[in-house]
Amino acid sequence: MSTAPRARQEAGTDPYRWLENRDSEEVLAYLQAENAYLESTLAPQHALREQLFEEIKGRIRETDLSLPTPWGDYLYYQRTMAGDEYPRHYRCARPAGASLEVDAASETLLLDPNELAAGGFLSVGAFSISPDQRRLAYSLDSSGDEIYRLFVKELDSGAIRELPFDDCDGSMTWANDSQTLFFTELDDTHRPYRLHRHRLGDDAAEAVFEETDGRFFLHCYRSSSERQLILQLGSKTTSEVWVLDADTPQAAFACLAPREEGHEYDADHGMLDGQWCWLIRSNQSGINFALYRAGEDQPQRPHWQQIRAHDAQVMLEGATLNQSAIVLALREGGLPVLDVQPQGAASYRVALPDAAYSLYVQDGLEFHSTVIRLRYEALGRPAQVRQLELASGEQQVLKQTPVEGPFDADAYESRRLWATAGDGTLVPISLVARREVFAAGQPAPLYLYGYGAYGASLDPWFSHARLSLLERGFIFAIAHVRGGGEMGEAWYRAGKLEHKQNTFDDFSACAERLIAEGLTSPARLAISGGSAGGLLIGAVLNQRPQLFAAAIAEVPFVDVLNTMLNPDLPLTVTEYDEWGDPNQPEVFARLQGYAPYENVRAQAYPAILAVAGYNDSRVQYWEAAKWVARLRERKTDDNLLLLKTDLDAGHGGMSGRYQGIRDVALEYAFLLRVLDIH
Repeated sequence: MSTAPRARQEAGTDPYRWLENRDSEEVLAYLQAENAYLESTLAPQHALREQLFEEIKGRIRETDLSLPTPWGDYLYYQRTMAGDEYPRHYRCARPAGASLEVDAASETLLLDPNELAAGGFLSVGAFSISPDQRRLAYSLDSSGDEIYRLFVKELDSGAIRELPFDDCDGSMTWANDSQTLFFTELDDTHRPYRLHRHRLGDDAAEAVFEETDGRFFLHCYRSSSERQLILQLGSKTTSEVWVLDADTPQAAFACLAPREEGHEYDADHGMLDGQWCWLIRSNQSGINFALYRAGEDQPQRPHWQQIRAHDAQVMLEGATLNQSAIVLALREGGLPVLDVQPQGAASYRVALPDAAYSLYVQDGLEFHSTVIRLRYEALGRPAQVRQLELASGEQQVLKQTPVEGPFDADAYESRRLWATAGDGTLVPISLVARREVFAAGQPAPLYLYGYGAYGASLDPWFSHARLSLLERGFIFAIAHVRGGGEMGEAWYRAGKLEHKQNTFDDFSACAERLIAEGLTSPARLAISGGSAGGLLIGAVLNQRPQLFAAAIAEVPFVDVLNTMLNPDLPLTVTEYDEWGDPNQPEVFARLQGYAPYENVRAQAYPAILAVAGYNDSRVQYWEAAKWVARLRERKTDDNLLLLKTDLDAGHGGMSGRYQGIRDVALEYAFLLRVLDIH
């Protein structure tokens, strides 16, 4: 077995800063040496990795057809083929009535990412059909840095033109003339900040809006009614919306409500009670948001009329507006809820079979449709696309993600537990395992996942790959810690800025509850998180290393203090509202107190696998590399410490589906080795 690489140290406060010298021969050689050390160390698990890869691949239907989406004269859908990394995009003539049957004779291939990727990295950003359905606007990232090239394809002739614009975020929005496109440019810190208007056939584009405040992102999209274009500007705490009639794309955008620090709102355009209007979700009367309406011609804030009051117990996360109904996305008791309000009929809540689940509106379909589509899944239930009849509430499962080979959903049991944090707060935990594992009443290997940032909710989800762990006797659990959005806005705020330690304490409390319940033990407990969840993992490893046997940190945000001190890095300034501005002494001290990189110390750590993406523009590759180097320097144990840097990938890892399976197989083989499971 080869010896672990040792990064040289420099004098100064950050001895591994030299690893930030992107593209230098020394840095690339070091990262390649770490990758080689990982492969050498895990060489005894090579056959196991191949076995896991084949297991997971064997559960996935490699050749499949997505559920077609009707729009105008066509059905739009994707088809995956065995051996292909990416799905192909198609359309065919729309059959009469409500049929979704694909007519192969009229099928047209719109886009084949497999051909475009040519075996390398590829991410499709925008995939936008023009309102007259004669053109496709799409964008491609071929490195993982989330900078996109823009293309327009003429669907009649197949002719493709690349638009001559650089530094684009990948978004592309059509006006109703099917000739005018709006797209967004990135600034030097990788922030979407400037909106351009481009008319096909022109060589140039006109800048129509520029956001100068470094905390704000800019995003343009079409309203549900297809009659308006919406320009959303938002920081972590404040927002501003501008709108434009989609039929007059050369006109100027108009502001609904000038930004006011702490006021967050968003808007959509549609029809209520037979009248065109605006629907606005705003926190002006409470942190969990209320709902307002305004006339089509008077959308400004003084004309907003409240139609749903703020509820301190229920978070209003969003609304889907359709000619037939409004569907409110709520969060109550840690779970998503859909409240449907049909036009002229009594409201109702969507009924569901599981106690813990993930649920959202996947597709509102055409604005005049009487049905919408929901995506529903649970830890032990594969994802379903359900059709909801808006007037009656009747549901129909149109498609369930298939699991190939032997699979019995009833063989798995889902549970919900609550841990008690040190301040008395109850923290929900979602779990799944084979029924006999729970019934045995013995400590089992347990994989605990966490995130806890940006108000994002980790609702339970199904995983084909996870079955390889569950079939080996694992319990899988999600710690719904503060900093996420599972329990509403107050839950999020209680895990950010000066309250960030709550996130780490909650996660440790969840681990302790699982151990106290006899479900696992420290010697059998593995933890994992990615990005801001990687910060969580790094922090709890420093603070409570004795609780865990193994940890996986994906693209981990572990160098938070140095990153927040460098405003020239992508997205740093926009993050001040989440973590704080370390130029303020009290914030500097707080970040210094928990930053994983700074707080590595001479103690025993669990086995650790860190994964980075060399082209990652959100969490730079050197965060994981510096963290691992400092761990090698200071830790007092002989447990595995591995760094894997995907040299051709970004924040989301490798882009192809088989490449992704191989990455999961590696991580699972690492866990099985550390926990001595055969």
